[in-house]
Amino acid sequence: MNIKLDENLPGSLADALTLLGHDTDTVPQEQLTGRDDSTVWQAAQKHGRFLITQDLDFSDVRRFRPGTHCGLLLVRLREPGRKALYRRVLALFQTEDVNEWAGCFIVATEHKIRVRRPPETHLRERASAYRAKKKMHMA
Repeated sequence: MNIKLDENLPGSLADALTLLGHDTDTVPQEQLTGRDDSTVWQAAQKHGRFLITQDLDFSDVRRFRPGTHCGLLLVRLREPGRKALYRRVLALFQTEDVNEWAGCFIVATEHKIRVRRPPETHLRERASAYRAKKKMHMA
């Protein structure tokens, strides 16, 4: 999975997700630190990246409808210290089938995960586009 970590998550999480086989970059790596949310969102979408954030500006499921983007994980912890964020996100990526999250809107708390999936038609289109892109890279 191609992932972009927002600046409000520990940078060390990028290395951990990369070790799990994900292509991970961060907002600071792209020199987007301090930029407005729409700039970060557009950069993630332009590069086909699943955005992980704890920014509540990304919490409106009507604005970020499943199937209209590459995927969004909103992490909402009561005590969002760097270690707690690191542990929770890493645990999700170690225990959940995150490859099924493409195009989804996900909210994760300490104990729950809510996955809003795209309508079936969007899901088929995204899967087809993903397979075509993968074939291009293999050729």
